[in-house]
Amino acid sequence: MKNFFRTIFFPILNAFESGTEPYAYKPSHRAILIFIGCLFSGLATSVLVFMPWDDPGYLIPVIIFGIIGFLGLLIGLIGTDRAVAKIWGSRQ
Repeated sequence: MKNFFRTIFFPILNAFESGTEPYAYKPSHRAILIFIGCLFSGLATSVLVFMPWDDPGYLIPVIIFGIIGFLGLLIGLIGTDRAVAKIWGSRQ
């Protein structure tokens, strides 16, 4: 199942997994990235649910929080160690 999602999201993952420079990866970085992804996805969902529909300006935080949450969950769940380290900016 993980390989199926990796092939679907290959263009996004490739941007974060490319490179040959050394990196420093810690398993806690992946856990924190997944937590942050859940947090931003929850924020996007709650803003979408509780926003007044007469003002479309509330869609801006939904889109921004949704994209950040999606990328965090995507890289945290199916990304490689290099992708997680690149998100954190970890270099050796």
